[in-house]
Amino acid sequence: MANSGDLERRSGVKRAGERQQVISKLVIDSDLAGITDGLEDFSHLLVLYWAYRVLPEGRSLIKSHPMGRKDLPLVDIFATCSPARPNTICATVVRLVKCEENTLTVEGLDALNGSPIVDIKPYNLSYYPAGNVKVVDWMERIHREFAEGSIAGDGSKET
Repeated sequence: MANSGDLERRSGVKRAGERQQVISKLVIDSDLAGITDGLEDFSHLLVLYWAYRVLPEGRSLIKSHPMGRKDLPLVDIFATCSPARPNTICATVVRLVKCEENTLTVEGLDALNGSPIVDIKPYNLSYYPAGNVKVVDWMERIHREFAEGSIAGDGSKET
């Protein structure tokens, strides 16, 4: 794995604000009936999923410009939140809207439709503390641009 560079930007990158409002249904295999009992009392879940559409060249990336943007620094892939990585297991925190039998309705899932769910855990602040978190300047810039709406739907900067 000595590959360095960027994957072609994929269309469909959503603004962070839009993604947070998307409602999704996670359908659990009916053979696992009862496995979601007790989740209804939690407000948020940690969802681990497989980024199954990452191509082999994405799994060999070592360095990349975040979001394929050349105006951002070339960094090691583990310094990004990109699904293109050696092991394409991704994690996201979602708000639990409804829990019905084997279907969880959630808000804010950033996985593509059809992504296999690897695991679901209740989100617990004591396990995932958020105090004194340091984020690099370029990542704060990306989040600020998403919030301001100055990043286009394909991840490029709007001018």
